[in-house]
Amino acid sequence: QVQLVETGGGLVQAGDSLRLSCAASGRTFSNHAMGWFRQAPGKERTFVAHISASGGSTYYADSVKGRFTIPRDNDKNTVYLQMNSQKTEDTAIYYCVATRTVYSYQPSGYDYWGQGTQVNVSS
Repeated sequence: QVQLVETGGGLVQAGDSLRLSCAASGRTFSNHAMGWFRQAPGKERTFVAHISASGGSTYYADSVKGRFTIPRDNDKNTVYLQMNSQKTEDTAIYYCVATRTVYSYQPSGYDYWGQGTQVNVSS
């Protein structure tokens, strides 16, 4: 079992930056691809970003390309979501996810989920 704990959420103004962190338990963090999803009020949970186990490959949703990055530090068992130039549309609960086998960027493609952290972007 892999436990994921997100931190760093909060209230920011449009245009500001915020960095979310996801700390993973276990000794096999480096064997897992990681990602982020988000869910706005009344909407479906949607994909945000993905990074391969090695960190050599990333993929982003169109809505965040050029603004968000998903670095990871395997020595710290931590993946991040760097959110720059934030928009009000980024307001959502953000979930950290992990999987050993990558086959989909849909929610069903990830085996482990954090509890989520709230991000509110005001205008």
